[in-house]
Amino acid sequence: MAEAVAELLERAARRDAALEDLRALRVALQAVPPATLRARLGEHHLGALFGLLAVNDREQVSACVSILERLLQALDPLYVIQNLREELQKGLFHPDDSVKILTMSQVGRIVEDSDAVTEILHSPELLRQIINCIGGEKIAVAKEAIKSLSRIARSQEGLEALFGSSLLSDLRNVMAMSDVVRYRVYELIVEISSVSAESLNYCANSGLIPELIGELTGEDVLVRATCIEMVTSLAHTAHGRQYLAQQGVTDKVSNIILGAESDPFSSFYLPGFVKFFGNLAVVDSPQQICERYPVFMEKVFEMAESQDPTMIGVAVDTLGILGSNVEGKQVLQKTRSRFQNLLSKIGHQAKNAPSELRLRCLDAISSLLYLPPEQQTEDLLRMTESWFTSLSSQPLELFRSISTQPFPDLHCGALRVFTAIANQPWAQKLMLNSPGFVEYVVDRSVEPDKASKDAKYELVKALVNSKTIAEIFGNQYYLRLRAYLHEGPYYVKAVSTTAVEGAE
Repeated sequence: MAEAVAELLERAARRDAALEDLRALRVALQAVPPATLRARLGEHHLGALFGLLAVNDREQVSACVSILERLLQALDPLYVIQNLREELQKGLFHPDDSVKILTMSQVGRIVEDSDAVTEILHSPELLRQIINCIGGEKIAVAKEAIKSLSRIARSQEGLEALFGSSLLSDLRNVMAMSDVVRYRVYELIVEISSVSAESLNYCANSGLIPELIGELTGEDVLVRATCIEMVTSLAHTAHGRQYLAQQGVTDKVSNIILGAESDPFSSFYLPGFVKFFGNLAVVDSPQQICERYPVFMEKVFEMAESQDPTMIGVAVDTLGILGSNVEGKQVLQKTRSRFQNLLSKIGHQAKNAPSELRLRCLDAISSLLYLPPEQQTEDLLRMTESWFTSLSSQPLELFRSISTQPFPDLHCGALRVFTAIANQPWAQKLMLNSPGFVEYVVDRSVEPDKASKDAKYELVKALVNSKTIAEIFGNQYYLRLRAYLHEGPYYVKAVSTTAVEGAE
C-alpha cells in the first residue's frame, strides 16, 4: 500500500493526477501509518496538492482537502509553518470553506506547539488573515480563528503582536463588518482577558473592553442581553471581578436591575443580569453580594413568584447556583417563610410545568438540598429536611412518581434529587419508611438506558458511602446495596436454561 501511495503522490506532484487518482490516493492514505507517510512525503508533493486546490471543481477540492488533512497530520507543526507558510496564507483566502477549515485546523496545531507558535508571531500577514477569518460567514471558521488567536495571546510576545501593532486596526476593521462579527471579537477579547491580569490590561488599554462595557450599559436592550453574557464570563476570574468593580460595572448592573421596573423591554436583558449576580455570588461570597446588592435577591424572588416560565426558569437556575454552597443556603434560610413558600411553588413546577422547566427545577432542588458530610451540622440537617418537606405534602412520593415516568431526562433528574439527600440521616429514614422504596433502588429492571443506569448507580454509591446507612437501613438492605455497588451499573444477572429432550 505504501508503494501505491508513493506512486499516486508522484502523479499529484507532476500535476497530471486525474480525479480517479486523487480518489484512490484518499483511500490508500487511510491504510498507511503516519510514520510511513512522513518517510515518503516531500515538500514538492504538498506544494502540488495545495496547487490542485486552485480550481473551480468542488469534487477535486474536496478530494485534495481530505488528502491534505491526512498528510499534514503526519507532519510536525514546526515543519508545517516553516515550509508551508505561503500555502497556509493562500488557504485562508480560499473561497471554499472546507479549505479555510483545513488551514485553520493546521494553524490550531501550530499555536498549540511552543516551538511553532513563535513562527506565526513573525508572520504578520498570516496573523492578519486569521483575524479576517473572524468575519467569515462560516461560524466554524470564525470559531477556529478565535481559538487560535486566544492561544497566540497567551504569551507576552503574542499580546504585543495583537495589541501593540497594526493588527489592532485589523481587529477594529473586522468589528465594523456587522453586529454579529463585533460580538465575536468581544468574545475573543474576553477569552484573552480571562487568562491573567496582564492580558486584561492589554485588552483594557486597547479600548475594546471599555467599549464592551459601554455597550452593556447603553440603551439598546438587545445589545445589553448579548454583552452581559460576555461580562459574566469575565467575572469568572478574580482579576476580572476586580476590574469590573473598579470600573463601577457591578454597581451599574445593580442600578439597571433597579430601574427595570419601569422598562417595558426589561425581559430581554433581566435574565442575563440576574445570572451575572448569581455567578458573582458563587465565586465571591453569597452573603456579601446579597447584602451589598439587595436588589438582586429581591429580583430573583420576584421572578420565581411570577407567571412567566422564562423568568421562573432563570430564577430557579439562580437559586440553584446560589444554594450550591453552605453560605448561600444560609442566605436563603434568612428569608424564612418567603423561601419556604417559594420551595412549594418549585415543587409544584417540578411536577406540572413543561419538561424543560421541570428539569431545571429538579436540578435546582438537587443543588439546594445537597450537604457534604463534613458540613452536616444539626442545624443544617434540620434546614434541608424542612426545605424538603416544603416542596410538597409528600415530597418523596413526588420525586418517586417523576422517576417512574418514561422520560429519561426527568427520570435522571428525580434520581439526582434522591442522590443529593442520600447521605443525610433524615432522608435515609424517610426512604426506609416509604413502602417499596429500597426495593425500587436495588431493582435494575426499571432503568431503561445508560444514563438512567448511571444515575441509579450514583444514588446507590451515595447511600453505601454514608456513615449512617448500615445503622438506619439495617444489615440486610445494606448488604444488598453493597452488592449492587460491587456489581457495577450495568450488571445483568445470568439466566441459566436447561435443555429438555423432546422440547420444541
